[in-house]
Amino acid sequence: MKINQADYIISAVGPAQYPSDGLPEIALAGRSNVGKSSFINKMLGRRNLVRTSEKPGKTQKLNYFKINEAFYFVDVPGYGYAKVSKADKEAWGKMLEKYFSERTQLSAVVHVVDLRHPPSKDDVKMHDYLAYFGRPVITVATKADKIPKGKHQSQKQVIARDLGLGPEDSLLLFSSVTGVGKDEAWRALSPYLG
Repeated sequence: MKINQADYIISAVGPAQYPSDGLPEIALAGRSNVGKSSFINKMLGRRNLVRTSEKPGKTQKLNYFKINEAFYFVDVPGYGYAKVSKADKEAWGKMLEKYFSERTQLSAVVHVVDLRHPPSKDDVKMHDYLAYFGRPVITVATKADKIPKGKHQSQKQVIARDLGLGPEDSLLLFSSVTGVGKDEAWRALSPYLG
């Protein structure tokens, strides 16, 4: 995929602010600090289009990025971060439920997990949640450069088992440092880009 243009468009808190041009949307969901921002930057060949943060829980809205005037990446708030107030969590929950259940332009979700660890309870919950809404899910295990190649397969099996992934489900390894998995991720996404 050749990226000619990638622009931040809006941080939306509800449907009134979502773009109305009807382009397909790829949402990115994952735990706080799992590497969603780094994934987006690497996929788009940009250094700092999406700000990466040392502080988890920084993304609190749906951040829209328009790619090649053809589709959007939508960065959704990271989950599982304890220092966020209960009221904030509930507000995000409602916003995300509405987005995942009702947004017709949402064509697929990239569920980002950390290859180094078994999926958390929140990871499993998110996967089940997306399955419940019938959204196509591409699971991407980031930070592949942080563990030896010899352990990749066994870690992958743990993730597939814990998330209940079948042989037909996409599970890709990715590294925002080395670029491993970038081409595979674009191949997996291409059917959903319009």
